[in-house]
Amino acid sequence: MTEKQDVCVVVPTIREYECMREYVANAREHGFDTDRLFVVLVTEDFCDTDEMERMLVEEDVDGTVFDGSAREEWFRAQGIEEYSHLIPEASHAQTSFGLLYLWAHERFEYGVFIDDDTRPHADQDFFGTHMANLDHEGPVETVGSDESWVNVLYQSEHDLYPRGYPYAAMDESVETSRSEVDSVVASQGLWTNVPDLDAVRILMDGDLEGQAQTRTAVEDFDRDFVAAEGQYLTVCSMNLAFRREVVPAFYQFPMDDNRWDVGRFDDIWSGLTLKRACDVLDRQIYNGGPLCHHDKAPRSTFDDLANEVAGLELNEHVWEVLDDAAADADSFAEAFADMADALAEGEFDEWNNGAFLNHCGEYMRDWLDCLAAIDPTGMPVDAGAEAPEVVADD
Repeated sequence: MTEKQDVCVVVPTIREYECMREYVANAREHGFDTDRLFVVLVTEDFCDTDEMERMLVEEDVDGTVFDGSAREEWFRAQGIEEYSHLIPEASHAQTSFGLLYLWAHERFEYGVFIDDDTRPHADQDFFGTHMANLDHEGPVETVGSDESWVNVLYQSEHDLYPRGYPYAAMDESVETSRSEVDSVVASQGLWTNVPDLDAVRILMDGDLEGQAQTRTAVEDFDRDFVAAEGQYLTVCSMNLAFRREVVPAFYQFPMDDNRWDVGRFDDIWSGLTLKRACDVLDRQIYNGGPLCHHDKAPRSTFDDLANEVAGLELNEHVWEVLDDAAADADSFAEAFADMADALAEGEFDEWNNGAFLNHCGEYMRDWLDCLAAIDPTGMPVDAGAEAPEVVADD
C-alpha cells in the first residue's frame, strides 16, 4: 500500500484475468502513476487464484484476489456475514463485492470497473482519461430524446441499441445542445469491436454466437457527452470509473442467483438508480472516452436470450418506477433508500416476474444497511445498526 493509493480497480474474472497486464502497461506508457492503483480480482473457487496473485506481483501492482471462499471469510472478518447474500453466486453482479471492498477502505477516492474481455486502446490514456473526465468542468455535448432515453451509440451510423435500452424507447428523436457541467461522478468509456447488445438484437443482426455481426470502430465515437437531466441511458460496467460518493446508489442488482431466473440487467439497473440520483443531486455521468476494445467470447446467443428473457418486460418499466422516487433526497444514500422503498413496496403483478422488483427493493435496503455497518459516513441516520469494528484487511 502507498500513501497515494486512491483508485480501486475491480475486475470480475474467471478466464482472461491477464487483461490487467495490458491495462497496467497502458498506464505506464501514458505516465499514469500505477502506485495509485489497487486491483481487486473477483473470481470463483474453481479458478487459479495463485496464478492471479502471481500476475499482480509480476506487474508490480498492488492488489488482492477474492474467490467465493475468500469473500465469505471477508464478510466474517468484517462482522457483516448477515449481508453476504448481497453478492450472488456465479454472476457478473459480483462486482458489488468490489464496491464493498472500496467502501471498507477510506483511502479509495475512486473506483474503476474493467471487464476481463476488454483491452485498452494503445493510443488512449485509459486511467488518465477517466480521471480527467471525473474532474471535467466546462462545456460538453448534452443529449436527450422525446422518449426520455439516450442511446449511448447515437453517434454510430449502424443504428444499434445497446443492451438494456427499452424497446419502447426506440426510434426516438434525438436532440443535442451544449451545456456546462461541473459535478461529474461517473465516467463511462464506450467500446469498439463487439458492441454490447442484448440477445434479441444480436439475433436480429444475424449472429448465433452471442457477438453481433456489426462491429463498432473508433470513428463511431467522435465526441463525449452527458445525458440531459430527466433522461436515462444504459450504463455498462465493462469500462467505467466513478467517485466513492456514488457507492450507496450503485449496487449491482442481484441477478442470476434468484428464483425468477432474472439475469443480465445488474449493471443496467444500477445505472438507472445512479442516473436518477445524479439528476436529483445535480451530478453528471460523462460518456465517451477512453474507449476499450471488446473481445466478447463466442457463446450461444440463445443461452444469453434464456438469461435475459425473464427480465425483459421488467426492463421496459423499472426506470419509470425509479423516476417517480427520490425527488427530495439530499445524498446518494437517501436517493437510493427512496428508490428501494418504491421497489420493495410497489405492486407489480401486471408484469412478468414483477415480484422480482420487490426482491430487489429488499436487497437495496440491505445494501444500505451493509454500507452503514462498514462505514456510516454519509449514510441515512436510520440505515444499519451500530457499526461493528471493521477489519480493513487487504
